[in-house]
Amino acid sequence: MSEAASPPIRRQWRWRLIRAWWIQLLLTLLPVVLLSLLPGLRLDGDAQLGMPLFALGLVSLFVTLPLFRAYKHALIATEKSFGGEAESAAWAHLARRRRNALLGAALPAWIGAGALVLGLESIPALLLTFGSLLLLYLYRLPRQLA
Repeated sequence: MSEAASPPIRRQWRWRLIRAWWIQLLLTLLPVVLLSLLPGLRLDGDAQLGMPLFALGLVSLFVTLPLFRAYKHALIATEKSFGGEAESAAWAHLARRRRNALLGAALPAWIGAGALVLGLESIPALLLTFGSLLLLYLYRLPRQLA
């Protein structure tokens, strides 16, 4: 089924979810970019907090495991509800699950941004940010929901 032939409710929900993904991408990258461009915000007192926070950022990658499972089940339920009366409710449920999953996916980048202030070097913060970007990519809407 093409994008033009899909029902209006499906197009509206797809547009909302696509827009929310791009907004979350910007909100994930913004703190890291701002804190890396403003070196005056770094605290010089205790640079030993950087590596434990990097380890915490790596552990936070695993927060997304149950969130991704719930998102995947919501995707399947949404596709099964196409053309039925419960389609709008399924899209709303998918949006809630996806919002929680996107927040969990952004967590490593946000921890990396906070760790930049506390003495973490730029390369480990960049690695945490790339981990978040990879997770965010998993939460893009598949073409099957068109």
